[in-house]
Amino acid sequence: MEYIAHISDDKEREQTVKEHLEGTAKLAEQFANEFGYGDWGYCCGKLHDIGKYTLRFQDRIRGGTLKVDHATAGAKVCFEKGGYYTALAYCIAGHHAGLPDTGEKSDTGDRATYYGRMKKKIEEYQEYQKEIEIPELSTPFFQTPAKKDPGFSVGILTRMLYSCLVDADYLDTEAFMNDGNVVRGSGDNMTTLWARLHSHIGGWLENEDVQTINGRRTEILKHCIQGGQEEKGLFRLTVPTGGGKTIASLAFALQHAVKHNIKHIIYVIPYTSIIEQNANIFSNILGSENVLEHHSNVNYESAEELKPMQLATENWDKPVIVTTNVQFFESFFSNKSSKCRKLHNIANSVLIFDEAQMLPNDYLKPCVAALEELVRHYQSSVVLCTATQPALTDLFSKDMKYKELCPRMEEQFSYFKRAQLKGLGTITEEELIAKLQNERQALCILNTKKIVQKIYEEIKQEGVFHLSTLMYPIHRKRTLEKIRERLSTGEKCIVIATSLVEAGVDLDFRTVYRQVAGIDSIIQAAGRCNREGKRPLDESVTNVFQLEQAQKVPGQEQQIDTARIIIREYEDFSELDAIEEYFTRLYKFRGDALDKKNILEQFQKGRFPFAKVGKEFKLIEEDTKTIFIAKEEHAKKIAEELRYKGMTRILMREAGAYCVNVYENVFRNIYDAGMLIAISEDAGDDFWLLQNMEDYSEETGLQIDAKLGRDIWF
Repeated sequence: MEYIAHISDDKEREQTVKEHLEGTAKLAEQFANEFGYGDWGYCCGKLHDIGKYTLRFQDRIRGGTLKVDHATAGAKVCFEKGGYYTALAYCIAGHHAGLPDTGEKSDTGDRATYYGRMKKKIEEYQEYQKEIEIPELSTPFFQTPAKKDPGFSVGILTRMLYSCLVDADYLDTEAFMNDGNVVRGSGDNMTTLWARLHSHIGGWLENEDVQTINGRRTEILKHCIQGGQEEKGLFRLTVPTGGGKTIASLAFALQHAVKHNIKHIIYVIPYTSIIEQNANIFSNILGSENVLEHHSNVNYESAEELKPMQLATENWDKPVIVTTNVQFFESFFSNKSSKCRKLHNIANSVLIFDEAQMLPNDYLKPCVAALEELVRHYQSSVVLCTATQPALTDLFSKDMKYKELCPRMEEQFSYFKRAQLKGLGTITEEELIAKLQNERQALCILNTKKIVQKIYEEIKQEGVFHLSTLMYPIHRKRTLEKIRERLSTGEKCIVIATSLVEAGVDLDFRTVYRQVAGIDSIIQAAGRCNREGKRPLDESVTNVFQLEQAQKVPGQEQQIDTARIIIREYEDFSELDAIEEYFTRLYKFRGDALDKKNILEQFQKGRFPFAKVGKEFKLIEEDTKTIFIAKEEHAKKIAEELRYKGMTRILMREAGAYCVNVYENVFRNIYDAGMLIAISEDAGDDFWLLQNMEDYSEETGLQIDAKLGRDIWF
């Protein structure tokens, strides 16, 4: 009989199992070749669906109702072969359900672990031997230092091969089902993109006057272009605010990509506001069809012409990808096919970590270990890009040395310095209020939403503004437009804000006040003082202060305590030595908490807890609830559609512009106070509608404290 893998939707065409295995194998081989394991990828693809050589599966695909496990068969063949084939067994076993945990050798066949799956009773599948030969593996596992347990490296390799298999399986199936009419597009090559960027910056490169701001930016830019000719490896781009690091890093990446035949440039950024800014810059220069944004705020589903971009979010098959720390690292440590599918396209890439100081502290050790693996074994280059470099040297292996891309680094920081940092010590709320009332154009950044609202209420009048995440995004955007207008015309403008203004928000104040936070946050805040460099340095001051009886900020205590030490010990705590000392002390202080879930330790001694780690590795661990504010006309229309159409992805993304997220403890109290109602039957427990618009202020957003009268929020 002829064994069938897929039947087209119109029932007119059939794809045999042999055709599907061969097509998947060739694609998986192509993907795995990027990191030197083409034969492993080919073998994985060739064996992944041999479980379809069963009578019950053939009955199922022709209309039968009984579900059939077709993934375990190929895994069992690899398990029995042993050796290198073991990694492939994990991949094949999990190509639908997700990579399994190793489990225990005593596990029975009803367990979802690797050992359990190998004991599971499945349909007779030996008919595969008439059509399929088991490919041989000739590429050896890469060498690792003898003192290092290779478990983590084996785990990463398994995930990479899993990614190759999953993407190849999807793509081969998609091609058959669409009868070869593929709507995907990989974009232009790097040589073409480099030519476009070079045309854009050509005039800048003629500037050799390093006594001007633009001349300094050009000096940094040229040095990054030269650095692109270096061998692949680990790089740092330590550039002061205003030094032009966005274009300079892109120039390095494109030159490096052309030099080394690199296929992807991946920007990993902590804030969606910066992602949107950078992606817009890149799209204008390189063409929007070459730049993929992958984060929660982007919507590629609302127009048919964006279909290729929507498909590209599945596997990152575009030249330039701009994404978040959360998306990048949670995918890297996931065990699920949907998240892991893109991983193989991270190999042979330039990875630029913008605002590198924002790499997640709770998972810093496994994240750094992952970056080292990508440099050491997957032909990628990593660039740590920021004005406040984290002290990561001791977290990398001793032989992993970085190359700095910024020329005359200390001199650049001195030249671009636009504001003085001044320590005010400990002051009362009343003293802070008095200082702000004497200012004309000032920004005050405080550590909690509660104190932001309190100080705002004390001084509010014409020209005083509040900014926090208790305001939904479109409301914040409107407020920022008013702030920029007043700043540009010289009118009174006092802004009381949380740290959301420290990145991706271009504001320029005469004076900044910053409550003590991490040194990197303080320096980010200082970047909003005399941002355009139009005022003398001695007239531009960022005042750093502690508040008497300040509310503790969960998760920030160690950063604040360490910053206090640095402020005491350094006259200028914005200098590079102070920044390095801050991060060195912070990481030493945190110790084992830099891997708080013991991710590295779990991948040792032949244990591979893929599913367990996939659940545990969450960069944003606090449970939040989403509250939809249907105050504006468009928001009301969205609310109506949600009520009658249900929770579609497109509607949810549109709704995001009118939503506020709150932590579980806040949600529980405002829910109990009767402020919220369910918006539709399928909304679940995470999405709610604000019932009374009087509980949302045009000045300060969601009114939590006024309603509850309790100190329950941050």
